[in-house]
Amino acid sequence: MNVTLRLASIVVLLAAWYAGSHFAGARLLPGPQAVGLAIVDEVRSGALTFNLGVTLARVAVSFAIAMALGTVFGLVMGRIPLADRLGDPWLVVLLNLPALVIIVLAYVWAGLTETAAIAAVALNKLPIATVTVREGARALDRTLDEMAAVFRMGRWVRLRHVVLPQLAPYLAAAARSGLSLVWKIVLIVELLGRPNGVGFEIGVAFQLFDVTRILAYALAFVAVMLAIETFLVQPLERHVSRWRPRTA
Repeated sequence: MNVTLRLASIVVLLAAWYAGSHFAGARLLPGPQAVGLAIVDEVRSGALTFNLGVTLARVAVSFAIAMALGTVFGLVMGRIPLADRLGDPWLVVLLNLPALVIIVLAYVWAGLTETAAIAAVALNKLPIATVTVREGARALDRTLDEMAAVFRMGRWVRLRHVVLPQLAPYLAAAARSGLSLVWKIVLIVELLGRPNGVGFEIGVAFQLFDVTRILAYALAFVAVMLAIETFLVQPLERHVSRWRPRTA
């Protein structure tokens, strides 16, 4: 049933696309066939595969750094009130600071380097992961902590068998929301200061007013991210949330 609904939705989208292309004109909104041929050409030349790989590598590294630091910071702030009071103003600032400002400052301070690009993306994702994990740490069952103390569990054993299983749903939520944010910011980072990647290619196509190429790269990247969401993120989220009771 879900597959049928998805296919029906795709058919409606394609029909709307064809209609929009007819009224707007091929120059402003190329049809699906033209965009599909452009994707095939980019794949044959190797440019699409290379740029997708570069962008996905940046997404993976930035996401891993932000999740690792956000998990640590969130756990500490959720468990230690003093750390929470000291770190909360920083979180508020980072949550409300526009992504563009962080990206521009990173490039100004560190230059147009790969390190600056990764740092800018990770810093934009970091506060969201921290806040989500902090809320999970605050909700930890204190009776389980008391049980761990009674059985004299070591620090790492307690973290693995008591803390992390309770944090798993929050980590999954942070990962899902963070991934959707990271790949969007990566494109901006590439557009502003990198010599390759999907964002860079979209920027070049924009300068040439090549709408077909813009849509080709955008749709190819969206397809990859949808595949990651469908076959990786959603199954992982269902796995870590399997303990929750299902509604009738």
